[in-house]
Amino acid sequence: MTGYAFHPEAALDLEEIWEFIAKDNLAAADRVIAEILAVLDGLAAFPKQGHKRADLTSRPLRFAVIYEYMIAYAPDSQPLWIVAVMHGRRNPRVMAAILRGR
Repeated sequence: MTGYAFHPEAALDLEEIWEFIAKDNLAAADRVIAEILAVLDGLAAFPKQGHKRADLTSRPLRFAVIYEYMIAYAPDSQPLWIVAVMHGRRNPRVMAAILRGR
């Protein structure tokens, strides 16, 4: 059992990341997802370690970065609620819209 749970669309985010990377390199796709999940384990243990992004949301979410992916999560929820896993180079307006919808 993990110390985190996914918003349904955040779980889809991970699937889409895996599929995108797997087109070129299956092992790399597995490795990236495993490392994202390892970061989530660390966040579940120490949820306040992420940073805030007032430019993206006024909600009390925090953000962590692994490779080029940004994880948005609710640090005060039990289990830790993973809201989104987004590519960090997306337009900030798009990221804000994604977060508003979740």
